[in-house]
Amino acid sequence: EDIALMRKIPGMTVINPCDDVEARAAVKAAYEIDGPVYLRFGRLAAPVLNKEDYKFEVGKGVTMREGKDLTIVATGLMVSSALEAAEKLSHDGIEATVINIHTIKPIDEELIVAAAKECGKVVTVDEHSVIGGLGSAVCDALSEKAPTKVMKIGVYDRFGESGPGAELIKKYELDGESIYKKVKGFMA
Repeated sequence: EDIALMRKIPGMTVINPCDDVEARAAVKAAYEIDGPVYLRFGRLAAPVLNKEDYKFEVGKGVTMREGKDLTIVATGLMVSSALEAAEKLSHDGIEATVINIHTIKPIDEELIVAAAKECGKVVTVDEHSVIGGLGSAVCDALSEKAPTKVMKIGVYDRFGESGPGAELIKKYELDGESIYKKVKGFMA
């Protein structure tokens, strides 16, 4: 629920890095912002997806993988799961663009709209409620500029739980295999 709460605060910048390289760069960028910043860090160890020379830009998403059939927009820990799902989809002949939206507010509307226009279908993935999180931010952008069919993958109107992170990711079906299965159904 934290992203939804922070998104609604006027002037708040909301950042959710996908790995330790991006996290370090995000902290440096946040220091330079004149105004409040919410930095969200996942508690699980995440695979390193970025090179050490990675250039972080507040409000600019990063295309991690190119595809023509659909766009998967992910944030934080879910970027690696989205990439895993995209790899599995490619074995079925479905090529997915994967976009890392590390800054949820301000969101990179230009990148999201361009990808939606190119592919025609969008899936959002975040480790957050589907209400008010990344999926809602993406839908807000698309409804105004490029109405597109969207499927939101996240936590579905439930309270969070405590427990081992990897087990919770699997329970809430936010692992690569579960995302793959949901996206495959969406594409049918």
